[in-house]
Amino acid sequence: MTDSADQAVERLRGALRDVGIVLPSLRVDPVTAVYGGRNTLVDLGSCNLDVAARLAAALAERGE
Repeated sequence: MTDSADQAVERLRGALRDVGIVLPSLRVDPVTAVYGGRNTLVDLGSCNLDVAARLAAALAERGE
């Protein structure tokens, strides 16, 4: 995994935490991380319905 991918995930984790959202499976995708660079994917993982609703609300609020 590249430092920049790890840093991007940590920034995203922190931003989500700031609005009260935790995605427990959030991580750098290990398969694409092997190749590195900007093609590395972030795996957002699964979340329950409550978290999905709060995430949608937080995004909608930022879009207003």
